[in-house]
Amino acid sequence: MIELKVVKSPGPAYVAVPEGRPGPGVLVLPAWWGLNDFFKSLCHRLAGAGFVALAPDLYHGKVATSVEDAENLKAGLDRKRVNSHLLAALDGLKAHPAVTGKGLGVVGFSLGARFALWVADQKPADVAAVVLFYGGGGQVKSPMSVLGHFAERDAWGAGRKTVQKLRDTLLKAGGEAVFHTYPGTEHWFFESSVPAAYQDEAATLAWERTVEFLRNRLEKPV
Repeated sequence: MIELKVVKSPGPAYVAVPEGRPGPGVLVLPAWWGLNDFFKSLCHRLAGAGFVALAPDLYHGKVATSVEDAENLKAGLDRKRVNSHLLAALDGLKAHPAVTGKGLGVVGFSLGARFALWVADQKPADVAAVVLFYGGGGQVKSPMSVLGHFAERDAWGAGRKTVQKLRDTLLKAGGEAVFHTYPGTEHWFFESSVPAAYQDEAATLAWERTVEFLRNRLEKPV
């Protein structure tokens, strides 16, 4: 499990590989906090479940510890460079020697969820499964298989109308939308690094559903 530079990427990425065995590739796109310890640990958690997980570092080493910090880092992103980084990260994951199968998974959180849909729309032949956590949006033209985890009360991301619009958009494009809303939760309920929002029971269920979804739609881990 190592940090590396993604081939042709304008920025770094973090990679976690299953010990002693290959597995399907999963691109992890963090929330607006950046590539913090939680998302690195999530890569390792995915590796423990049999997946090769790669998370691009879109902030190039910077990490937000407050909403204000995150807003500033997000505002400083150059979307053209971000797009290049995302596509290069996907290509790097696809080419990783430990990755098996043809289809990749993409898991995105909040801001990363929106990026996940964009990546899948740009590379429909490469992405076989998308998992969204409390986020999404933008134009979707390609059919894709999507699992969505949404908060019951969300002041920051996908509210009820946004979720319904996203479902309609995905279905109109000929894709699959398996959506779950978790009672009593708020934005960031999956992230233990945000204790004010974290909900252990919902996070555990969302994790179990995510692993099952990825295993069913990607080549099963050896």
